[in-house]
Amino acid sequence: MALQSSKRARDYGLRFGVLPTGPLNMITDVPGVRVGQVSLNEEHHIHTGVTAILPHDGNQFQEKSPAAIYIGNGFGKLVGYTQIEELGTLETPIILTNTLSVPTAADALIDYTLTQPGNEKVRSVNPLVGETNDGFLNDICGRHISKEHVLNAIHQATTGYVEEGNIGAGTGTVCFGFKGGIGTSSRKLPPSLEKFILQHIEFCFMTILVCTWQHLLSS
Repeated sequence: MALQSSKRARDYGLRFGVLPTGPLNMITDVPGVRVGQVSLNEEHHIHTGVTAILPHDGNQFQEKSPAAIYIGNGFGKLVGYTQIEELGTLETPIILTNTLSVPTAADALIDYTLTQPGNEKVRSVNPLVGETNDGFLNDICGRHISKEHVLNAIHQATTGYVEEGNIGAGTGTVCFGFKGGIGTSSRKLPPSLEKFILQHIEFCFMTILVCTWQHLLSS
């Protein structure tokens, strides 16, 4: 289950970098960005989940977002990379899940996109799905994530506070021998770049960075 009452690093006096945070210090500090999560904790061997990130509240395929991907470690199963590298745009929500559920998540994103009003004539979809291997704590070979789990994460996505830790795609993660999880933050850039804010969501070796033109005022 999610640790809703757990403290964040800054609650213990830890500071990272020199840039100020957004109001919530979360990816949702940018207006319109929504996050939805579904966790599976069943019996003693199923601990996995899905995290969905929606860049805005419109039709993502019709209103594509500027996008870029930097690969720090190529040992992964990221779906959707080559088209973003070529065109520089994102046309679906972003899904994070476990390694062997990437194809299921991609299929769900295609279903979601094709059923959006205005997409009736769409004949090509580039789903973006990132992953981490949660096979130490989860029966990953059972492939327990379904398309319904992915679609539920998308439909449940909200703005505001994002639950962190043992939830969503971070449910079964391990990091350097410790229990891993999912986390998020945001940073405001200097006045010369005040039209931008950089925010991210991260779960054990996969980081999603989003940069927006929206200037956030200090809270």
